[in-house]
Amino acid sequence: MQSEAIIRRSPLFAGLSDEDLARIASITTDRAFKRGQIIFSEGETASAFYLVVYGRVKVYKVSPEGKEQVLHIIDPAEPFGEVPVFSGHSFPANAAALEDCQTLVFPRSSFLELLRREPSLAMNMLGLLSRRLVRFARLVEELSLKEVPARLASYLLYLKDKSGGSSEVDLDIPKNVLSALLGTVPETVSRILNRMATEGLISVEGRRITILDNQGIQDYAVGL
Repeated sequence: MQSEAIIRRSPLFAGLSDEDLARIASITTDRAFKRGQIIFSEGETASAFYLVVYGRVKVYKVSPEGKEQVLHIIDPAEPFGEVPVFSGHSFPANAAALEDCQTLVFPRSSFLELLRREPSLAMNMLGLLSRRLVRFARLVEELSLKEVPARLASYLLYLKDKSGGSSEVDLDIPKNVLSALLGTVPETVSRILNRMATEGLISVEGRRITILDNQGIQDYAVGL
């Protein structure tokens, strides 16, 4: 029942009947990972994809010099590693548990058979992949065109939208992971947050950040 409940929450399976959800749940297995544990590595054969039940997962690349670039943070009810389900190729990036987490594992062959029988599931999958592509294109744009302060301001605005427009947001990932997502180092993130606080744009209490000047943060985000 837990499998069906988390599947029902996932946008990937929106609009499917109870019978379809039960059929999907029947092909899954549970797998738990400890904080920091590698789930899959770039280049590994993709025989399945995953859905987070609880906890969070980071998807990332590592440069030849060993620098980590976080591509996505995966929250509960979100799938990851699904791209090779279509392509039949190996995983294009790495995935690791940000915290203790549990996942549902969807074997590739069984899931492809479901896609053939359920056109609405295929459309949901295409919609999910399209949203991921938009997010990835935005990340590439910010890393190539924006300075670090603008990237950090954009992330704060993203957290605000995610929290329903609240001016109080929580840095929901460790600072070292946030810096890897923004393409910088933790010391730089701390320095920019301190500068924003000194300028009266935000207040910082631990991981809680209150946006005091929304327009000021928006100006930061566009590099003004």
